[in-house]
Amino acid sequence: MAADDDALPGDGRDETETERLDRNWNEILQELRVVQTGTQILTGFLLTVAFQQRFDELDHYQVTVYLVLVSLAAIATLLALTPVGMHRALFRRRAKPQIVHVANSILIATLAAVLLTLAGTAMLIFDMVAGHPAGFVAGGVVLAGGVIAWFAMPAAVRIRMRSPL
Repeated sequence: MAADDDALPGDGRDETETERLDRNWNEILQELRVVQTGTQILTGFLLTVAFQQRFDELDHYQVTVYLVLVSLAAIATLLALTPVGMHRALFRRRAKPQIVHVANSILIATLAAVLLTLAGTAMLIFDMVAGHPAGFVAGGVVLAGGVIAWFAMPAAVRIRMRSPL
């Protein structure tokens, strides 16, 4: 078997299956670095809110939203770290195909958790400043924008890629 027999036909790359898995893993790690940085900043912001003087002014609804957001931020952080922990636990066990497959799914779940945290944070801030209706609108706009940008647009690109020109 030639070294390039594992290469995907028509992808323009001359790589073995192992090289492709290594490249995919490195791309996932880079995406996780970007997500993790943003998630850590957002989580840090949320954790400091409870220590602000104005926190005592929050009503029951706002405190509940805040606690849900802290939980979502923690879940997003945990999800973003999971592929690395999984890789470490399975290191040298020839599990790279499974790790890459699962890490891809975990990265998508991480993006969903980050999006919910972002939308909820916008909702809480607008709620505190301008009231419940403004909070719902702000959260909805951020959520819709994220769903469009992170999920609907890539789905549309995938559909167009399958269609003949």
